[in-house]
Amino acid sequence: MKYTLSFTLNGDPVDVLVKPTDTLLDVLRENLNVTSPKRGCDSGDCGACTVLLDEQPILSCLTIALTVAGRDIKTIESFTSKDGKMHPLQQSFHESYAAQCGFCTPGMLVSSKALLDKNPRPTRDEIVAAISGNICRCGTYHEVIEAIESFASGDRKE
Repeated sequence: MKYTLSFTLNGDPVDVLVKPTDTLLDVLRENLNVTSPKRGCDSGDCGACTVLLDEQPILSCLTIALTVAGRDIKTIESFTSKDGKMHPLQQSFHESYAAQCGFCTPGMLVSSKALLDKNPRPTRDEIVAAISGNICRCGTYHEVIEAIESFASGDRKE
C-alpha cells in the first residue's frame, strides 16, 4: 500500500506516493531525483545523507518519509541562487579546497549551514562539534573547518 506524502522541498511543494517503510533518503533519491544526499552507511553513522528538516540537520537514511508530512526539507540544491550562483558557503568550501572526492560535501555543507544560521560566529570547537556527525573519507576536516571559519569571519578569497 502507498500513501501520498506532501511536504516542501527546497521551497517547492511536493506530493509523492510512498510506502510506509520508505526512508526520506529513498524518497529524495529514488522518487524525486534529488541526489545530493548520499547513501553511505544506511545506519546513521556517516552523515552523507544529512538534510535540513525545518532548518535542523537530520539523517535522511534514518527518517521514515511519512514523518515529514507538512514539513520543510532542504538539500544543498536550495543553496544555489536562481541565476546559478553558488551560495557563499559553497564558494568558501571551493576556495578552501574543502571537497576532494565530494561524497561528504553535501552533508558537510548542510550541517555547516545549520550551525551558521544559528550561530554566525562559531568557535572552532563549535564548528568541530557541528560537523562531527559527517565522516570525510578523504580526511579534509582541516579544510572544511577552514572554509567555515573563513565564511564566518567574512575573510574569503576573491
